[in-house]
Amino acid sequence: MGSYQAVSHRASVRARTRALEPILQTISDGIVVIDHKGVFLIFNEAAERILGVGSLDAPPDEWPAAYGLFLPDRVTPYPPERLPLVRAAGGEAVRDVEICVRSPHRPQGAVISVTAMPWRDPSGELLGAVAVFRDITAHRDADDTIRRLSNAVEQTADAIYITDRNGVVEYVNPGFERITGYSSDEILGRTPALLRSGRHDAAHYRELWSTLLAGEVFRGTMINQRKDGGIYYAEMTITPIKDPADAVTHFVAVGKDMTDRRIRQEHELELEIARRVQQGLFPARAPEFPGFDIAGAAHPATAMCGDWFDYFATDSGQLGIVIGDVSGHGLGPAVVMAETRGYVRAFMRTLPGTGDVLRALNRALIEDLEDGRFVTMLLARLEPSTRVLTYANAGHPSGFVLGRDGGVRATLESSGTPLGVSAAWGVTDTEPIVLEFGDTVVLMTDGIPESQAPDGSLLGTEGALRLVRAHLAGSAQQVLDGLVAGAQAFAGGDPQADDLTAIICKVAPEA
Repeated sequence: MGSYQAVSHRASVRARTRALEPILQTISDGIVVIDHKGVFLIFNEAAERILGVGSLDAPPDEWPAAYGLFLPDRVTPYPPERLPLVRAAGGEAVRDVEICVRSPHRPQGAVISVTAMPWRDPSGELLGAVAVFRDITAHRDADDTIRRLSNAVEQTADAIYITDRNGVVEYVNPGFERITGYSSDEILGRTPALLRSGRHDAAHYRELWSTLLAGEVFRGTMINQRKDGGIYYAEMTITPIKDPADAVTHFVAVGKDMTDRRIRQEHELELEIARRVQQGLFPARAPEFPGFDIAGAAHPATAMCGDWFDYFATDSGQLGIVIGDVSGHGLGPAVVMAETRGYVRAFMRTLPGTGDVLRALNRALIEDLEDGRFVTMLLARLEPSTRVLTYANAGHPSGFVLGRDGGVRATLESSGTPLGVSAAWGVTDTEPIVLEFGDTVVLMTDGIPESQAPDGSLLGTEGALRLVRAHLAGSAQQVLDGLVAGAQAFAGGDPQADDLTAIICKVAPEA
């Protein structure tokens, strides 16, 4: 009789449960009710919409495959015994369990949050279980997006910080800490005014705030100061964040450290200024002296040239010729070169000998040159009427006087150490050289004889003179062009390792 009563009681419960089904169908959450055997008693429309399929005639151990239920890794099928509804049917209360759904019925996939409770009658007898679940895919996708965005913000190399409407910092990323040197604890609750370098005036900040409070994006370069006092350049984008009422509530600032690029730009500008300074030092044309043909050129290996050449007519009607090399590259050497050029031209007007000029020049440079910088120079003075050449060589490669047959008639060797090295510097006066009709004076910097072939061999002084001899019948410009082109060809077309500078002075054959 007891068995009959139990069956009758369960039938009555099922009937009452089915009577509730019309009400349960109106609920937006998925609701599933099973009896103690795992048979579906209620499967509302929301549950069918969320899972993509309704009640199936399948035992609980087949539910993961039938409904496409997976663990949060979205790969591992959900173990049947761990399903919330199965656990609840065993008497366990299960809350807020996430299950991934992916099946032919829901190919795009979904994430559901499930709460399942045991279903008991008033006497406490376990009749089955009830599961309530909702689709949290959009919420989970939003969380994933926020997580990815957060990771991106945390890992970006740029400085990112968020302030309230009043500019009080509420968040900084590690990039901010790395670029500015300030930790989050040191900046949170304060304003970005902590970074001010004093390089911007009040008008700059008024314009910045006027732009932001108008709800517009500010873009510009800020010159800021790090914690250690160092200056850095930041390319800033500051964006106002608005609430639904269109009121600005926060600002998001992204600062890209442009210091290295700015330094490169300043360096490039420095090189360009130096290049222009240097180009202005080279003579635009050779002075005209009857019976003499002169040409000179400097071919830099890089944007700047450490070599220098000059020729000019002195007040006494002589021809001054100078070729030199300032150690180093860049604006500094170019300034030294400009200074040296001025000294040489001035001293050549007032001092009688080339050695006197170099001695005076050394005294002047000692006071001006930085430690370790020096100048090599070969300075010559030619008297056109007598063809007498006097010279002094301060640590510069030797010059040569070639006869009309190409033989070396005289060598203009170094007679002293480079300029600017020691105040006790001295130079040995050299014997004058009388140029003969048809002679050629060849002055070079070391870049030409040190031109290197692909096999590692050097052109050498003799190789350079061979190039001169090969064009000796031409004009001074043709000899110069042949010398430089030959040195470049010897290097096999590889980029120049050093500057190529030379002066050629030809004495016309006797009429």
